Amino acid sequence: TSITSAKIQVNGVNLHYQQTGEGSHAVLLLPGMLGSGQTDFGPQLKSMNKQLFTIVAWDPRGYGQSIPPSRDFPPDFFERDAKDAVDLMQALKFKKFSLLGWSDGGITALIAAAKYPALIHKLVVWGANASVTQEDVRIYNGIRDVSKWSEKVKKPLEEMYGHEYFAKTCEAWVDGISRFAEKSDGNICQELLPLIKCPTFIIHGEKDPLVPRYHAEYIQKHIKGSR
Repeated sequence: TSITSAKIQVNGVNLHYQQTGEGSHAVLLLPGMLGSGQTDFGPQLKSMNKQLFTIVAWDPRGYGQSIPPSRDFPPDFFERDAKDAVDLMQALKFKKFSLLGWSDGGITALIAAAKYPALIHKLVVWGANASVTQEDVRIYNGIRDVSKWSEKVKKPLEEMYGHEYFAKTCEAWVDGISRFAEKSDGNICQELLPLIKCPTFIIHGEKDPLVPRYHAEYIQKHIKGSR
């Protein structure tokens, strides 16, 4: 039941991950914006069934303990994370695995499931969106200034990153994700959803302050057989 913590070189960067359990079903946990395996998935690492699952939680490049490099947001940052995530699991010798992604990690998981269908067993996403609307941009700008965040949400991230990196990276994220709204339909990965063939479960928090419910409904409508 112990949780190991290690780094492995993938695509030219040292990615940090935690691993626990010895089940035959491998599962990758994908954290959200500014998140890490530990901050976003502490309870899952501790409590998921370790006889049934082998659980891996990763820190995407520039997040958590996968620094350096510093986090940046080029136009393809979600595709880059999806490739890193899949290549990490292959470097750890998992032939097939499931993805559990929340928020940005959910978007990353959708892209990975569409682009690498032979490798993905099942998919669960929550708090994810396949496009960015002008309304979303307004919501994102509301969290740009981290000094306005609640203490509860802010504290673990400030402890992990220090105030300056945390503040700067949050601003860069708002700019990076808002750029999608300039594309037609605000598209992030809409055209990829029909390519997802694995069993998919979409969860949405009724009170999610950042992602309106229509995003979850859109994803469900466009992934065949998802629930």
